[in-house]
Amino acid sequence: MKECIEAVYSPCSGRIEKVLIQKNSYVYEWEKLFVIRKNDGFLMEVKIGTSGKIVSLEVLENQQVNGNTILARVEDDLLITGSD
Repeated sequence: MKECIEAVYSPCSGRIEKVLIQKNSYVYEWEKLFVIRKNDGFLMEVKIGTSGKIVSLEVLENQQVNGNTILARVEDDLLITGSD
């Protein structure tokens, strides 16, 4: 099976409030990965519609991010769960 690595980008500008994952951990579809405090002060939860292993963690708590910032990379397990 072909390896499929997907980048997780920040959906907004702000500061990483909480990192809820670790490198090499397994994540499920729509699981919370990060919490970002947006520039307007509101909190945003980052989730993705992919399950798989976290192969790299690109940010730390309190780090400033924008819409071009890669937060993590996930090796998609390519399982179709029907949870969409």
